[in-house]
Amino acid sequence: MLTGTGPNEHGIVGNGWHERSTAETRFWLQSNRLVAGQKVWDRLRAADPSITTANCFWWFAMHADVDVSVTPRPMYPADGRKLPDVWTRPASLRDEIQSAFGQFPLFHFWGPTADITSSRWIADVARRVAETFDPTLLLAYLPHLDYGLQKFGPDDPRMKAERRAIDDVAADLIESMIADDRRVLLVNEYGIMPVADAVAPNRYLRDHGMISIRMERGTELLDAGESEAFAVPDHQIAHVYVRDPRRIEDVASMLAALDGVAEILAGPSLRDANLSHARAGDIVLVAKRDRWFCHDWWIDDSKAPDFQRTVDIHRKPGYDPRELFVDPALRWPKATIGLKLLRKRMGFRGLLDVVPTDTTLVRGSHGRTDAALDPLVWCSEPVPMPTHMPMREVSSLIESLVLGTAWVSATEAS
Repeated sequence: MLTGTGPNEHGIVGNGWHERSTAETRFWLQSNRLVAGQKVWDRLRAADPSITTANCFWWFAMHADVDVSVTPRPMYPADGRKLPDVWTRPASLRDEIQSAFGQFPLFHFWGPTADITSSRWIADVARRVAETFDPTLLLAYLPHLDYGLQKFGPDDPRMKAERRAIDDVAADLIESMIADDRRVLLVNEYGIMPVADAVAPNRYLRDHGMISIRMERGTELLDAGESEAFAVPDHQIAHVYVRDPRRIEDVASMLAALDGVAEILAGPSLRDANLSHARAGDIVLVAKRDRWFCHDWWIDDSKAPDFQRTVDIHRKPGYDPRELFVDPALRWPKATIGLKLLRKRMGFRGLLDVVPTDTTLVRGSHGRTDAALDPLVWCSEPVPMPTHMPMREVSSLIESLVLGTAWVSATEAS
């Protein structure tokens, strides 16, 4: 949406990827310098140097060449705590907005308590940024629907209240922007489909002798650098990295028998999918419509690494939507969590290990290529749009709206 290119060019092949040179899998990196190519604000500034841009919570926001930026950036003191905070440009904005609207609600932005609070906070900040800096282009990301749709699935009756909540927040923000004579472009980044269970490619690869395990204090850790092949799951996509390039075809054939896999991309098909980038796996798996991929490699839950039952987005080598849940097996969940938090406040070290390992709890996922799930676009002013609009065309639409030029869909032109 911001570069007008695919992941084979901009390089963001997922929410995280495996770095082959360091043998480390890292998720949720934040530097915009990881994103290759010109961004929409670069092209706008080249057309008119007076154009300014503000980014409120679109990801990879840190150090982007924009005029104003606000993005999550927790503090991690040496004693093991995780404290809510944000990174801003200018730096003084950090204290200004948290004085006005309270500390960034990090634990309502992700985890079992994620709710409308975070989207409401972001909308308030976006309004303040618009009033204070008057940017030509204001980008604001409201995450709320992500939570309920993954927890309950799109067809669950509980989603009615979740949709109403974000409708109210979005409506207030949109109306305030229109009242300030701004055009508003509303767009979603993906559509979530109902799922029933996960696929565990790392367990399958372990069964076939491809995974290397390191024992630490009675738990099993994936030793990616020593593994012949391993998967980095991300919703309904899994990147499989193969140590010996000569074995890629054999590993792909092996994975073809894994239940829950709809498609296997490698070689030419990987290029056709615009995923031929050094960060991408040698093989990319696509799940069936009702499945998602988990990173689990252990067979016995008692040997799962200690971080697995916690909200730990940086240590897990895969995206884990189970972090949205409190383990239903806990008899007194509120009391258990309260006691653990009290002990941490008193200075005792301990794990907030309340996240379940049950993959069937997750009821919604995304990532499959599906024309029906491409962006839904709404504009506050009439704009000619095609029936089907690929995501990369959003960038040129933004440019035309800002510059006041006629927009021609590349899809319709072709």
